[in-house]
Amino acid sequence: MRRGFLSLVLGLAAYTGALFLSQRVLLLPEIGPTARLLISLLPMLPALFICAAIIHTIRHLDELQRRLQLEALAIAFAGTALLTFGYGFLEGEDFPRLSMFVVWPLMAALWVIGTLVGRLRYG
Repeated sequence: MRRGFLSLVLGLAAYTGALFLSQRVLLLPEIGPTARLLISLLPMLPALFICAAIIHTIRHLDELQRRLQLEALAIAFAGTALLTFGYGFLEGEDFPRLSMFVVWPLMAALWVIGTLVGRLRYG
């Protein structure tokens, strides 16, 4: 569990660094269009590492913890789908358009809520 947490923290630190670095480099006027695309996607490399760390951690949980995480992720998946689709219909009624960057924080928040609900249920 400790190794998984350390991997997650290192991945988040690398993501933050790559995000700030890419944003600074993209301000340079001499960057060509192909390089701009690659630099824009640079933070996705540590994001892949973060996903691998989460999967590795879940694979090494006991059966009860794995079940709790599966249910929490199911809540996050279904809740995100319902909220984003519902809001998508509201955008047709002149609600402000939201960036795709809203989806992951929403899913993460619902995952945390699902984990807390599961802990109450199984704890």
